[in-house]
Amino acid sequence: MSVRLMVVDDHRLLAEALASALKLRGHRVLAAAAPTSGAAELVVSRAPEVCLFGTAAPAEPGTFDPIVRIGRERPQVAVVVLGPVPSPRGIAAAFAAGAAGYVRHDERIEGVERAIVKARAGEAAVAPQLLRAAFAELLNPAVQPDDEGQRLLRMLTPREVEVLVRVAEGEDTRLIAAGMGIASSTARTHVQRVLMKLGVGSRLEAAALAARTGLLDRAVPDARQGPVLPA
Repeated sequence: MSVRLMVVDDHRLLAEALASALKLRGHRVLAAAAPTSGAAELVVSRAPEVCLFGTAAPAEPGTFDPIVRIGRERPQVAVVVLGPVPSPRGIAAAFAAGAAGYVRHDERIEGVERAIVKARAGEAAVAPQLLRAAFAELLNPAVQPDDEGQRLLRMLTPREVEVLVRVAEGEDTRLIAAGMGIASSTARTHVQRVLMKLGVGSRLEAAALAARTGLLDRAVPDARQGPVLPA
């Protein structure tokens, strides 16, 4: 079932990657754009059936202002937020702004597609466990909410952080090895360990996860001179 949609994200690379994946699955993508602050203008002018709205900071004030405007000027457009988890307050803020769905940023493309189809049909596109987590956190807030970017960064060694930064910049195994002065086999092993620790199956997924959780921002300035790790 083809859906006419738009994909917006604060990272253009992620928006274009998602758009390409959805096109391959038969959907009509009217635009892939960044940043999300311009989403309302595009939606109002293009009038898609669904807008996929990717954000790394769903709990930040003003993040969902474009969704509020879309609801006011194009109420027939369903907006599905693609955001980080755990972020229960972000999930609540998304629905308060008028979103029709919320999908984890590490969801497989099949899950994103299901959410898009459900949203177009007028259904709430959110996994029950996400709602339960949101209600649990809102009713019993943690004193110090977990920061996913910090948590992931603590899992990696300084060398693995450097490898992840290079992967996110599009370097292949040969370039990683040359840039770090190591053998290609060693670089390949580092990449596989990074993927395993992050719980992803590909370099693109690793780069997307790092970007959305702010891991890359925490790993610089210059991860190649040694990342700044959280205390």
